[in-house]
Amino acid sequence: MSLETDLLLDRHRLKRRLIFWRSFAILAVLAAVLVAVRGSGFGFTGDHVARLDVSGLITENPKLTHAVEKLADDASVKALIVRVDSPGGSVAGGESLHDAIAEVAAKKPVVVCMGALAASAAYMISVPATRIYAHEGTLTGSIGVLLEAPEVGGLLSKLGVDVQTIVSGPLKNQPSLTAPLSPQGQQVLEGLVMDMYGQFVAMVAAGRHMDPAKVRQLGDGRAYTGQQALQLGLIDAIGGEHDARLWLAKNKGVPESLPVEDVSTEGFAERTLSGTLGPILTGVWKSVISQGVMLDGAWAVWHRSGG
Repeated sequence: MSLETDLLLDRHRLKRRLIFWRSFAILAVLAAVLVAVRGSGFGFTGDHVARLDVSGLITENPKLTHAVEKLADDASVKALIVRVDSPGGSVAGGESLHDAIAEVAAKKPVVVCMGALAASAAYMISVPATRIYAHEGTLTGSIGVLLEAPEVGGLLSKLGVDVQTIVSGPLKNQPSLTAPLSPQGQQVLEGLVMDMYGQFVAMVAAGRHMDPAKVRQLGDGRAYTGQQALQLGLIDAIGGEHDARLWLAKNKGVPESLPVEDVSTEGFAERTLSGTLGPILTGVWKSVISQGVMLDGAWAVWHRSGG
């Protein structure tokens, strides 16, 4: 019986060693293939049109901003298409992405294609484009900034809760969650909002080659349909990505035959591992395991309630 037990243990150890070396060999081959692919340039597109998808709330994303900035100096990128479907987001997030897109637009054509919604900060990131397309029913514009300060002092009072706050200055607790804004606090916060609004207006005026006074007239916070925006000069044409490619080919010499490559924040190795090699490595790992012994506060965002 003892002999049989020893044989089983030896066989188990040999099996584990075999699994290890097989896995090691597979990983070594994959690593060699990865190096060879990267060295030969196979798998990398040549000349192409980059496409950036912006959806949902826009917040600060340094990796995405950096990826967009790199397009400006990438000779293989002949144009950038930005597809926007967003209600807006933080002022800081919109500003950083706006500046990155403007950097690309200074060196090559940039076309924005708006989806159902491209309002507020989403419109902010659109204005550096060489040309803006929208659908007739797109909701866009909503040029403005909001800063919300919830205050629950009345509720706390009804609950018998009294909050004592010690501050170093009269504006240190403005806004406060437990007390209403003071007249001085209201004035200071309005100043912050209007300063950021002025920056927004300047971006639109520069991007759309429009008089700042006209932008302020249009920028009272309201959203416009694509058809209205076209008449007001906030966009250039009604259409979508197909129309954008036709325009790029006709006016900027960017052939329709060029492939489109989505802008990614992942490097080559990450894309390869998560795409082609990911399932293989996952399978190897499962095999080994199975056989082993064990918001910044200010926002430029569209609100349905208007204002």
